[in-house]
Amino acid sequence: MKFKYMYQKVVDLKSNEKTQAEWMLSAAIGELQAEQRTLENLIEDKARASEAMLSEGASSLLRLQELQRYVDHLDRCIKRKLSDIESAELNVEHKQSHLNTRMLDEKVWLKAKEKAKAGFEQQILLREQNELDEMATIRFAMRAQRA
Repeated sequence: MKFKYMYQKVVDLKSNEKTQAEWMLSAAIGELQAEQRTLENLIEDKARASEAMLSEGASSLLRLQELQRYVDHLDRCIKRKLSDIESAELNVEHKQSHLNTRMLDEKVWLKAKEKAKAGFEQQILLREQNELDEMATIRFAMRAQRA
């Protein structure tokens, strides 16, 4: 006799939900990494623009003003990007929490399935033992009748 868990569809659903939560966390981490790379690029651009301002020296005032406006723009972009990164980090934390919840749900249902299977196996062993006991009793009774 084979074990068939009556809540197997629930177990499968919980497993699928966990897998989906893992994918969502992975996507959120990817977004965070992309935001961090963008921030690094902005910081590098700002450093290059600042370096250009210093190397310009006594160059035209117009060029220096242009570079300063660009640096100011990059500062604003960096501030926005820091906010974006903070938002992405919160999203990653939320997705991690969601995944932890899904993992716990799956674990609870898998544990219930294991318990049900252990009970089923115990019933099978008990049934087999009862059959063996009955066979032994019949043999003993038959021997007693012959004697």
